[in-house]
Amino acid sequence: MDRVNAPPGGKIRRIAHLDMDAFYASVELLRYPQLKGLPVVIGGGRRTQDETLRQTYAGHTLADIPVQDFPLLKDYTGRGVITTATYAARQFGVGSAMGLMKAAKLCPQAILLPVDFPEIRRYSRAFKDIILDIAPLMEDRGIDEVYIDFTDVPGGQREGGRVLARLIQKAIFDQTGLTCSVGVAPNKLLAKMASEFNKPNGISLVFEDDLASKIWPLACRKINGIGPKADEKLKSLGIETIGQLAQQELQWLIDHFGQKTGAWMFDAAHGRDTRPIVLESEPVSISRETSFERDLHAVRDKAELGAIFTRLCEQVAQDLARKGYVGKTIGIKLRFDDFKSITRDQTLEQPTADARAIRQAAGLCLKRAPLTQRLRLLGVRVASLSRPGGGAEFKEKEPLAGEFIAQTAIFSEAKSGQLF
Repeated sequence: MDRVNAPPGGKIRRIAHLDMDAFYASVELLRYPQLKGLPVVIGGGRRTQDETLRQTYAGHTLADIPVQDFPLLKDYTGRGVITTATYAARQFGVGSAMGLMKAAKLCPQAILLPVDFPEIRRYSRAFKDIILDIAPLMEDRGIDEVYIDFTDVPGGQREGGRVLARLIQKAIFDQTGLTCSVGVAPNKLLAKMASEFNKPNGISLVFEDDLASKIWPLACRKINGIGPKADEKLKSLGIETIGQLAQQELQWLIDHFGQKTGAWMFDAAHGRDTRPIVLESEPVSISRETSFERDLHAVRDKAELGAIFTRLCEQVAQDLARKGYVGKTIGIKLRFDDFKSITRDQTLEQPTADARAIRQAAGLCLKRAPLTQRLRLLGVRVASLSRPGGGAEFKEKEPLAGEFIAQTAIFSEAKSGQLF
């Protein structure tokens, strides 16, 4: 069979993963073309320096702002993290989710820009609309990536999908000025891996008989779903590459990782993935979290923590109401000053979208969390989502002000570092 063209009288399954290149940074460079080719880091919210810069050049276009007037990463102080960075900045070891203060030590000369979420969402909708006009079977995977079923789309079989991928790349660039990388493969698992092969602005093809040459030499972490802990365990067992993982017997993997995970690893290592393209998906959970400008203590900073906790519960309740969901599982997330994180959750008898009910359940979760260390992040999550039945109405709840003192009292119950 010809590897890059459809077999006579039939078609081969071709799934694409499209990933926008340094999306947040690329959107900003459209507005600030004078920064192209320079190390630029995007992270955090809008700061005083950013507002001052905008006001100074009011009446001018953003492209008129001199490069030397932009805030530099070396001058940043705070607890923010990097959302993304230009490829010029990544060469210094700077990357997504890294603390801005740490990044400043690696690339102090980088220009620092805030995240402009409305603009990001606008461009996200734009590139997805372009794709849908060409290939209607698209699975939305977030702000900057999608899966696309090429199988029955005109051009989707030509050169193994390269022709259609090139058409989509060109359409997105012509209409938005943004570039993307595309991987085309027999399934979603391999397509996602392939989209990383030739970044930025690349197209990579993987076929079933490419496993040994293109997939097996890669590190196990390249499989989407194998995280740091699983990878560490695999390495402790002498397995570092996908090829080494593929050599293991199914029962051996089940014995070491459990029935479900072991069977999944076995299939993934052999490039098997039967997941369909999901055109409409329900969210698994809705959550809100915030990092603090300084580490907070459960007792000494109980009022501040209580206010933040209450606000997060209100925001989650508003998100649920706006999206039309209720949830039964309420959870919290805590990250301590040593960057270790824990979660606690509990399931209610009846689903809810009520801020007070969420606050009460989340508070009970807090009682089961050790609080000997200072906190750097707090989050609230509602899962086990469903649509309300019986014509239930979602109404905006009044703010929980007035309950503030009573609700924050839970933080004062810390004894010997434990909430009871």
